[in-house]
Amino acid sequence: MKTTLRKASDRGHAFHGWLDTWHTFSFADYYDPDHMGFRSLRVINDDKVASGAGFPTHPHRDMEIFSYVVSGAIAHKDSMGNGRELLPGQIQLMSAGSGVTHSEFNPLRDEPLHLLQIWIKPHTQGLKPSYTEWHPTPESEAASKVLVISPDGRENSATIHQDAHIYRLRLKAGETVSHDLAEGRGLWLQLIKGKVDAADTAMLPGDGLSTESAGTFTVTAAEDAEALLFDLA
Repeated sequence: MKTTLRKASDRGHAFHGWLDTWHTFSFADYYDPDHMGFRSLRVINDDKVASGAGFPTHPHRDMEIFSYVVSGAIAHKDSMGNGRELLPGQIQLMSAGSGVTHSEFNPLRDEPLHLLQIWIKPHTQGLKPSYTEWHPTPESEAASKVLVISPDGRENSATIHQDAHIYRLRLKAGETVSHDLAEGRGLWLQLIKGKVDAADTAMLPGDGLSTESAGTFTVTAAEDAEALLFDLA
């Protein structure tokens, strides 16, 4: 299986005092024409936000945006009337559609917020804005591979306006999971914690690995690990 490794150390980086952020793909002042996204996956930002700080109200449109909380907590408010606070392992998914404004802050006084902010291009522009969440159940919390976002909302996943199936992987050291990638689709694995061997490639936290080779993609944890796996049209 042919794969391409995007090393964590090769990502774009910016430090704003309150925000320490790494960009897998071109974003804001970081521009690399060789890294503009992968299929419909446009943004993966690995953000650490200082206590009490965050992103003030700002607009979005025509993008599926989700946040995955790694540690700490995030407080979200938007122009649709949603106001939520999410904890580690939880996901919020916002379809910006025809236009929405929102803010995101770290509500904790003594702990930084670590999250992944991910943007996926929708299959249709001008959609009605919407908001949904995914929270792990006791069963999914213990699962090594669980579907968290899908186009049809199956298996209690959050629904996205794109042919994108996103899985959370949480592996114990020595554990292996596999994913069958169909012909014509692409896979991106973003490692959040730990060390793994994916398709015979060693990965460290922050690394991304992509393939467009159909077949069985295997991930084995060298130590306890957490990752997101994207199966994209």
